[in-house]
Formats: sequence, structure tokens, C-alpha cells
Amino acid sequence: MGQGRLKVRKFSGLIGGAATLLLMALTGSPALAQKPAPDLPSDIPDKFMPTLDAFDFIRREEMIEMRDGVKLHTVILVPKGARSAPMLLTRTPYGAGKAFAQSDSAHLAGVIPMGDDVMAAAGYILIAQDVRGKFKSEGSYVMNRPLIGPLNASTTDHSTDTWDTIDWLVKNVAESNGNVGIIGTSYGGYLVLMATINPHPALKVAVAIAPMVDVWRGDDWFHNGAFRQIYALDYTFQQTASRSSDELLWRSGYDDYDAFLGAGAQAIAQRSGADNLPFWQRLAAHPAYDSFWQQQAVDRILASQPLTVPTMNIDGLWDQEDIYGATAAYAATEPKDSGNDKNFLVIGPWNHGGSNGNGSSLGALHFNGDQSAWFRHAVLQPFLDQHLKDHAPQAATPPVLAYETGTNTWRRYQQWPQSCERGCKSSSQPMYLMKGGALSFDSPGSSGFEEYVSDPAKPVPYRLRPVRPVYWNDSTWRQWLVDDQRNFSDRTDVLVYTSKVLTEPVRIAGQPMVHLQASTSGTDADWVVKLIDVYPDEVPEQTDMGGYQLMVSADIFRGRYRTSLEHPAAITAGKVLEYKYALPNANHVFLPGHRIMVQVQSSWFPLYDRNPQKFIDNIFVAKPTDYQKATQRVYSGGATPSHVDMPLLPISMQEIAAIR
Repeated sequence: MGQGRLKVRKFSGLIGGAATLLLMALTGSPALAQKPAPDLPSDIPDKFMPTLDAFDFIRREEMIEMRDGVKLHTVILVPKGARSAPMLLTRTPYGAGKAFAQSDSAHLAGVIPMGDDVMAAAGYILIAQDVRGKFKSEGSYVMNRPLIGPLNASTTDHSTDTWDTIDWLVKNVAESNGNVGIIGTSYGGYLVLMATINPHPALKVAVAIAPMVDVWRGDDWFHNGAFRQIYALDYTFQQTASRSSDELLWRSGYDDYDAFLGAGAQAIAQRSGADNLPFWQRLAAHPAYDSFWQQQAVDRILASQPLTVPTMNIDGLWDQEDIYGATAAYAATEPKDSGNDKNFLVIGPWNHGGSNGNGSSLGALHFNGDQSAWFRHAVLQPFLDQHLKDHAPQAATPPVLAYETGTNTWRRYQQWPQSCERGCKSSSQPMYLMKGGALSFDSPGSSGFEEYVSDPAKPVPYRLRPVRPVYWNDSTWRQWLVDDQRNFSDRTDVLVYTSKVLTEPVRIAGQPMVHLQASTSGTDADWVVKLIDVYPDEVPEQTDMGGYQLMVSADIFRGRYRTSLEHPAAITAGKVLEYKYALPNANHVFLPGHRIMVQVQSSWFPLYDRNPQKFIDNIFVAKPTDYQKATQRVYSGGATPSHVDMPLLPISMQEIAAIR
């Protein structure tokens, strides 16, 4: 060993640096290379604590342990100097960190969403929590995780997670008074309702805004059996493809009409890889209203539970995603509210979650000021204060508060809907679809029919093309329910029935009921019915509303479920059958000078998947050869004429004059 080193020294002494290079080449070692100088010290310290003396709140992040050991990421914002403050919890699959974004603001008002503005100003401790399996929370994410039972063999659900969270909060947030409220929108609204099942004693109040309640009957995934493909595919892909919800369903074209016409929902799912996602597989395996959907329907669950937590359900008249849920949850729990002090309903002039934002307008519609801000300050905050703040005054919250469109006025009701069966002065009156395209409360006259050809190769678009994906930056998805419907009334595959110009106002408050007497040459069919307010040809105060056709209430029904939602059956071709279903709730006045219109069609594409118009067991697996044209007939007159039952409430010209 020593001689070897000596020889190296001699060799390197003879030829200098060349020997070093040769040795490095032979040994592959830089041992004899010059040692590099130490790097400069980093400008980033191992741990940095900013000075937050100027902040008016304290931000804490906690991992709260559930009963099964899973820890849920929770962000807590405490106003500085808070003592005996109420706590308001939001549970979300959309990111607690996003809900309370870190920003350059030192003020609580600068880091919260607009919908929390009044609570922040009122000194509430605001809390957001990632549900299990999403963002920074541990555990597995299950879409609309069912309650423990037949569909959930684990020991936890959203009810138990909320209970455990509240239990931790009341024991560990020293600045609180021990009272907790829960509030949330959409999926968060669903989580609110789940929290009211076997609730923690410290849960004093709940506010469910546009909650997901029954995703088959009329919320996110289906409406009366028709699959809401462009929304459901995008949403479920984003929510279940990654923990952080950062995956978007990619497109190969600009117009979703073309993308979904060339390939149905299942083909799009296969192309994008969505068909490998467990929830998509469950969804596509259950096209009918079977026990899988029935056992998850939150209104059914609520109907079987005691009502112990005062709950406000908030609905939007033009909610493009969950128009069914709030009123269904209210209806399910109303029979349990014997004291008329625990079950509340608010119906506003909003889209999905619109009460959280600016409510001055929606699309072409303009209201009398910001109705969302008014609601949060005048209604929501007093309601929460009453139940959460020590010694707060009683709020003057009516059982039902509903914005009446047309007159742009808030109405206070004792119950909803306004129906004779429940002791008020309204009446349900049929408005007949007449031969020749008339629409009238008068006798339907002679019998006959109007017909059109429904072609799956050329379905009726649900809005003007190009149809952009719902979550893309240039999308106007949030306002499609107030789109001008005259863009479709001149199509040959849309039937149009129009009243005479009104000389007296017509007020409705409730759900219009469709009674369609119709036949099809196929063995399955979809029926879309739209109830529309047609504005006068000229509107001087807003010229772009001249002749506007505003949807007041509209929905779709898949014909195979005519006799049973759970057990679909083929339609007898050519046979006149009744298709009966409820449209979404409306609270509207058709003013003098306006007309009432009903449109009937058999597709609403690409929001809803195309019906092949030939009965097959599962439309998700329909082949291109299954789609066929069909002649659809809607019948007037006779013993059982086609009509829409209108939930009328009296109104006078003097009442309208007083409003104006």
C-alpha cells in the first residue's frame, strides 16, 4: 500500500496535473480533485415565523382525530381578542385552505369568501375542514359517503365525523362560548344536513345552502332518470381523480355539443379514463332509482329522523345544479316542526349558491339591489345570532321567506308550497295545451294533437352553441337557466303553446305539475316541458328584454319511468299515455302585457344524454345503432287533455301598483 502511494507521488511529481487526471480516469474518483468551497448560506431559514402583530385574527391549523384514528385537516380563524365567541363550521371537499385563502391581507375580511362577510364582522370564529380523503385530510374519500349501514360497512360517516369535530372544538377552542353552527353550500350543504343526524349537543343551528339531497330525482347526476352528462362527468372526474381536485376532464374540441354528439357519456368516460374511477362505475351501473339511490336520498333519511337542530334550507329559483334539494329537505322535515320554530326555507332569485355572492342580477335579469347581501345581513345573521350568541335577541325569521320574481318582492309565508290543502287561499288550476298552439285556463275545446320528429342525430341544444364546458374559464354555465328561450322556439322539433296577452296578473307559488298526454312511435322517449314568461315586444326600461322568453320553471322526464322510477319499462309505440311530473318550484308573477308560454321537446343536449328512443336496459351502454328517429305527439282536448297545473295565488292590480 505504501509503495503504491510513493510511486504515485513520484509519477505525479514528474508530469504534474496529467497524472492526477490519469488517476481520476483510472479510478473514477475525484478524491484528488480540489475540494469545492462551501456554498453561500441560504437566504431561506429552516423555520420562519412572520410577525403578525398587525393582524386582526389568528389562524390555526389542526389535525383533528376522528374515532377511527383518521385525522382531518381543519383551519380555524379566531378574531383577535375574542372571548365567548360562537363558532361556525364549514366542512368541504373543495379545500379548507382554499376556503380561507392565505393572502396579503392582515384582516379577517380579506381572507374569507364573500358569503362569510357578515359572520366575520359579527365576531364569529370561522372554521373550515377538509372531509376525509380530500386535500390535507387523511382517510379515504367516498362520494356522498353513505351513513353507516347497508352501503357503508365502516365505523364512520359524515355524521360521526362532524360529531367528533364539534366535540374537539368545544374542548379546545378556548375563545369560544361552546356553541357551534354549521353552514355549507352544495356538497357542503349536503354535509350540513348529514350533521343534523344524531347531532352533537353543541350543534345549535344549521344552514344548508343549495344542498345535494336526491341526486337521481332532481339534483346533480340525474333529473327524473335523464342523465346530466356534461355536468356529472366533469364534476365526478374532478372530485375523484385526485385528492386535490386538480384534474380536469379534457376536451378534443371547442363545442361540447359536437363532443358528446360523436360519443355518448360512456364513450367520453372511456376516452378520458373516467370509466376507471370507482364512482363512475357505480353511477353507470345504477341508471334507475333503485335502492342504491333511494338509501342515499337525504330527504328520505331526514324524514325518518327527529328534528332537533333548527335548520334553514336555502334554495335558488334558477339553481343550475341542485334546484331540487333545499325544498325537498324542507318538505321532509316540516311535519316534525310542530312548534314552527326549527324548520325554515328561503327561496331567492339566485343560481347555485347565489346567496353567497352578489345578488343584484342574473344574466339579463336585474333585481332591486343586491338581494344576496340584504339576505345575509337582514336574515341570515340574526338567525345565526339567535341560536349561537349568548343573550342574542329573537330573530324575526318567517317559516318561509320567498323572493317573488316578476314583482321583485320578498314574501313571508307560513309554509311552502302555498296550497289549499294546507289552509291558505291558493288553488291549483290547469292551463291547457290547445290544438293549434294556444295556451289557456279555459276549456281545452276540440281534441287533436300537435306532433314533431325527434332526431337523436340533431338534438335540441339546452343553450346557444357553441356549448362550452361547465368549469372552463369562458363558461357561462351559472346563468343558463335564464337564457332567452326564443332561440329554440322556432325549431320544428319544439312545440310551442302561447297564451293571449295578459290583462290581469297571474301569480304562482309552488311546483307546476305537468300532465302530458302523449304518444311516441318509439319505445322510449324524453319529455322536456318549459314554463316561460314572454315579455312584451318592447320594454322601454330595458330594451334588450323586449320579447324575452324567460324560463320560470322547466325540467325533463325519461318516459321509461312513467309507471315506476325503480323498474323502467318500454313504452307501447303509438299509444297515448299520461306523463305526470313536477317542475321545480316557482314564485313568480306573470305581469299584464306579458304572455305565458309552454314549450315541449324531447331532448336537452348535451346537458342531458340522448334517449335512443328505443328501449334498452341501460342507456349508458347504448350503441350508435340503437338511436332512432321518433314521431312525438302531444294531445289536446278530450277527456284527459294535456295541461300544466298552475299553483295560483290571488294577486290584484292594486297590490302590484303598491309595489311599484
